Amino acid sequence: MDTQSEPYKFGVRVFSVRYMIKKVAIIGGGVIGGGWAARFLLNGLDVYVYDPNPNAEQTLLEVIDNARFSLPMLYESKLPNEGKIKFCKNVAEAVVDADWIQESVPERLNVKHDVYKEIQTSCKTSAIIASSTSGFKPSELQENSKAPEKIIVCHPFNPVYLLPLIEVVGSEKTSARDLKKVMDVLTMLGFFPLHIRKEIDAHLADRFLEAVWREALWLIKDDIATTSEIDNAIRYGFGLRWAQYNGRGQS
Repeated sequence: MDTQSEPYKFGVRVFSVRYMIKKVAIIGGGVIGGGWAARFLLNGLDVYVYDPNPNAEQTLLEVIDNARFSLPMLYESKLPNEGKIKFCKNVAEAVVDADWIQESVPERLNVKHDVYKEIQTSCKTSAIIASSTSGFKPSELQENSKAPEKIIVCHPFNPVYLLPLIEVVGSEKTSARDLKKVMDVLTMLGFFPLHIRKEIDAHLADRFLEAVWREALWLIKDDIATTSEIDNAIRYGFGLRWAQYNGRGQS
């Protein structure tokens, strides 16, 4: 199934997603979770957040404040009325009746498995459980889950409320219907969902970044360039060109 979107132009896709999802749960309210919360909230959706960190609420609200200032300027149409946000006391309170559950907990597989077990004890069977993981494959996340087909990788880039790319990765257990729903919802939120068709550690974009990082280490080790010189080569060279690329082969 070809789920890839048509060529993307940022800021022209502003639709209401409320006919597809109404309640969103954010599990893990750090910088990444806060960015997700901002995207959903400023697109008119109600957001319920759980994070055991006592500083999570302050962190998340700061991210949302930044998004309130910058995100609307990226769209050509006015954003809908902002949804409501609630900070919950536990996972169950956050996920009950949620249509989309965004997991952004630390990158430890056992922690994620425990969180999914807790989520799936209380969430409805139709809920999408999207993971922000940057490294784990969906089949790894789905291990021992009572509904593995509902766990899908949706890997964002920071800041989530500004950068459009989301790497979407399913497994053999992921249905075409759920994959299409995920792609549609993300597109309507103003993202560019890139369907990664085969599971691979670290997905796609981070592997490119790792290649650049690895080459930079060799250049430093061989005394060819300093960290400052490498930084300037990226900032004023191909990094700037990447930033100007419009997705259609032209800069």
